[in-house]
Amino acid sequence: MKRLLKPFAAALIAGTASFAALSGQAAAETVLRLDEVAVGELDPAKASDYADSVLMFNVYDTLVLSKQGGPGVVPHLAESWETDGKTYTFKLRQDVKFQSGNPLTAEDVVFSLDRMKAIGQGLSHLFADVEKAEAIDAGTVKFTLSDVYSPFISALLRLPIVDKKLVMENLGAGDGEMKDWGQAYLSTHAAGTGAYKVVSHNPQEETVMAKSADYFLGVPAKAPETVRFRYGLEAATVRTLIAQGEHDISSQWLPPEVLKSLAGQGAQLLTESGGTGFYIKMNTAKKPFDDVNCRLAVANAFDYDTAVRMVAITDTVSLGSPATGPLPVGMLGSLPASETFKRDVEAAKNYLAQCKYKPDEFTVELSWVGEVPLEERFALLMQANFAEIGLKSEVRKIPWALFSEQVTKPENTPNISQIFNNAVTADPDTLLYNMYHSSAAGTWQSTEYLKDAKVDELLDKGRTVTGEDERAAVYTEAGKRLREIAPTIFAYDQNAVFAASKRVSVPALSDKSKAFTLPGMGFTFRLMEMNE
Repeated sequence: MKRLLKPFAAALIAGTASFAALSGQAAAETVLRLDEVAVGELDPAKASDYADSVLMFNVYDTLVLSKQGGPGVVPHLAESWETDGKTYTFKLRQDVKFQSGNPLTAEDVVFSLDRMKAIGQGLSHLFADVEKAEAIDAGTVKFTLSDVYSPFISALLRLPIVDKKLVMENLGAGDGEMKDWGQAYLSTHAAGTGAYKVVSHNPQEETVMAKSADYFLGVPAKAPETVRFRYGLEAATVRTLIAQGEHDISSQWLPPEVLKSLAGQGAQLLTESGGTGFYIKMNTAKKPFDDVNCRLAVANAFDYDTAVRMVAITDTVSLGSPATGPLPVGMLGSLPASETFKRDVEAAKNYLAQCKYKPDEFTVELSWVGEVPLEERFALLMQANFAEIGLKSEVRKIPWALFSEQVTKPENTPNISQIFNNAVTADPDTLLYNMYHSSAAGTWQSTEYLKDAKVDELLDKGRTVTGEDERAAVYTEAGKRLREIAPTIFAYDQNAVFAASKRVSVPALSDKSKAFTLPGMGFTFRLMEMNE
């Protein structure tokens, strides 16, 4: 999360830059140039943020793949699988080789899981309930879970498969048989089966990748031959590169006015939606938001329509769309688009009158993360909205490092905080459990410190029921319950918007029928086309 927020720090840049040069210069090149937030983590056991995800989706492969055009997964390195709820047995494809030339086997899958769990970083928590993985034979791998965990298949989207033989040949200094598990080597080298090979990697500056000629699914001729993926570029730098015809796709963190200006100069706007929300969180463990009526008062006072307009880029493209609850519209179990939130000042005043605290007894602390200037705008919007119903508030800027430390204790957590959060596996469990289950309190995701037995029951149930329809019903009920008790103002569903040159065609970010629900997977380079 920390990395995802940084780009707003230098976002508000004035002036315009033309995209015209992008269409004419370097027309014969098949080099794709884009940027994201620093730093790019190349080790699969440590990758977690957006830039890391883009690297993983192109350099490595997984047993299953996010389905285009809707939720769910499809076979990828695995041809098929069977499960009894606690064990999962996968049959692997027989035509896959790593970029080293080594064949993919079940031992590589076992090694990849063991390595991730041993290192214990990145998204390893997704596999906490996996007791073991074992190779039944060269083409069959079996996972045994400690308990039924329905999101397991989706979690496998975040288990890149590593070339065991190559890593074992490159172990660095460390204790025990596995020494450093190849961490030093994999911090600068790749050991995957992916469609793109790493040519060079500097996690603070740039990763250069090139097509892998031996990719098992093939790479279309029009896909970029080389990709230059840069990190931590400020808006001014991006605009300069655009003006010089040296950039193709911006990061998602340019502010609305900059994106609008670029679009006006001929850029196409690519979008990614469905997995991320903007959450304004209330600390339910202390005054005044330990009272549900106080929470409902501010939830009804918030101006949702203005919030969406504040992040609009054009009449048809916005960084936000109206929310209906904790799950972005379209995700499994989300509430329908017809149930979006609307401001109701009279209802807000009525709820405030029922609150056990009188408005003159407290001042609401409205925090915003210092690295995210956009949040200041929403803090000021809330201050104005709440004043209309008689609530006093103060706006406080908090650096990310201090914020993430403060929220580990309820007494130090602000009354109101703001975060952007996404479902890292596109499954509702990875979004809701870490925010609202009582066992997860005390992180930047769970600053509500919510303790609600019904919510806990539903989130636990969502992990154990197996049918998709049944799981959807569970999460729909959880969404309704969270609307009822209002620990959060569900400000809007976040849309990632990228300015892009006309040189590149990205169907997964421009055609909803080809979109992925997994954040970052739209940047699968083999599915892009470079237009001459």
